[in-house]
Amino acid sequence: MASPRRTTLNDVAREVGVSAKTVSRVLNGDGPTSRETREKVMAAVERLGFQPNLMARNIRVGGPDSTVGLIIPDMGIPFYGSVAGGIESAVRERGLTLLMGSCADDPARERALTATFLARRVSALLVVPTAGADHAHLRTARDGGLPVVFLDRPGTGLTADSVVSSNRDGAREGTAHLIAAGHRRIAFVGDRPATLYTRRERLAGYREALDAARLPHDRALVLDGHTEAEAADAVQRVLRAPQPPTAILAANNFAAMGTVLGTARAGRRDVALVSFDDLPFAEVLEPAVTTVAQDPVAIGTAAAGIALARLDGDRTRARTVTVPTRLIPRGSGELPPRAR
Repeated sequence: MASPRRTTLNDVAREVGVSAKTVSRVLNGDGPTSRETREKVMAAVERLGFQPNLMARNIRVGGPDSTVGLIIPDMGIPFYGSVAGGIESAVRERGLTLLMGSCADDPARERALTATFLARRVSALLVVPTAGADHAHLRTARDGGLPVVFLDRPGTGLTADSVVSSNRDGAREGTAHLIAAGHRRIAFVGDRPATLYTRRERLAGYREALDAARLPHDRALVLDGHTEAEAADAVQRVLRAPQPPTAILAANNFAAMGTVLGTARAGRRDVALVSFDDLPFAEVLEPAVTTVAQDPVAIGTAAAGIALARLDGDRTRARTVTVPTRLIPRGSGELPPRAR
């Protein structure tokens, strides 16, 4: 069965008995037409269900599209869904539509998505930078007036607005919370690569808390896990070591889920845990997971606010907005160390 043909500008023109150019003038408001003609055209548009191709029009006249582009690493990560929700709520009030694309943490794919959004002349571009990506190629578009805002992590090779969480402060607070509970051997489970901005900042906060308590840095307690399975394997290995940790700071929610799985497989219910970023069902686990909570909606809202301000003519220097984190004690981070 053939798909129904979309109504065209010519269909509306034939319905009204005018030229396609007249219909275009009515829809775009860029030429003289009588009130009677405008009413007939708009009635036909509604009757026929005609939808103007705004992208084609904007490319033709050289103006921006009524959309905002957002590039994220993974559509399946709830954190980025909440970020997108904050952006969408803010831009919708200005009559803009949010378009999203996922780059799967691939710099080449991020650049291809960027080119796609630039080609359709988005009004603003918001990017969660991929590790290893170079954003110098956006300089021309940015200098030409396109608002470019980086989220969660700063960009590389381009001075532009950024909105990030208080990663270092949050990790320091979470680690200090475990130290206050009496723990002296605290493992850190972080993402890969080691150059990733959020990992570097959270590892720095972890180490600052150790320094403040005059505790040594033990490289054997710094673990990697890009996925839940990798984090679980790393946690199981460190718990089998001669001097295992009594507490763990999981530097993101995948690391936290892997830590929960790894400690369960090791039969260890006595290991304290603080998760940087919340995870599903954190409150129903036993014990419930203590969390350094980010505010992804606030991150998205702040990023959208900066982009809209730039669209309104703000030409001040690029700035970084830091959204605070919040420690939520629930039980797992308050477990005391136990002699084994």
